[in-house]
Amino acid sequence: MSIDRPALRAQLRARRRELPAATRIAAADGLARQLLALPFAPTRGHVAGYWAMDGEIALHAWQLALPPDVVYCLPVLAGDYLMFAPWRAGQPLASNRYGIPEPDVDGDALLPGEAMQLVVMPLVGFDALGNRLGMGGGWYDRSFGFRNRRAAPPWLVGAGFDDQRVDALDVQDWDVRADAICTGSATLMGSPAPASSPA
Repeated sequence: MSIDRPALRAQLRARRRELPAATRIAAADGLARQLLALPFAPTRGHVAGYWAMDGEIALHAWQLALPPDVVYCLPVLAGDYLMFAPWRAGQPLASNRYGIPEPDVDGDALLPGEAMQLVVMPLVGFDALGNRLGMGGGWYDRSFGFRNRRAAPPWLVGAGFDDQRVDALDVQDWDVRADAICTGSATLMGSPAPASSPA
């Protein structure tokens, strides 16, 4: 199957931006509940979210509800890969080359993806098999490509609105699969699931 990914991205991004504010708020609250109920949701360590842009579903409700021993991080562009920095509301941010806010920290404060227990990735689209359509820059695929070669932390979870689901997505060799996709109303476990995950 061959899908026109740029056209599909444009369509799904437009659909996402058209969602009313009340729908967005309710979805963000529901997403927080879905993420906290994941069978592999950590109770300590580092987790990574993202700064919601261009109509992406927000993570603030999840961030505020995390257990006290869980440290919330945001991605930082580092060369061709993502690194991560702890961040709390009110701490300094700087815009990266795409205009996305990221923690304004020194390079020695950055953590690699392997240091995260769980990473929540933004979605443009997804299907029932856990395939994820991102923005097309390949940042998460490059940064977590090691997950395609071996079972290793972190757990990867896509987050989006229910309206971003499509019937099917084609998969490329370099696409990193999500362990789960969470929306405001449901969780779809990726297939096949990692050997250490519940059935």
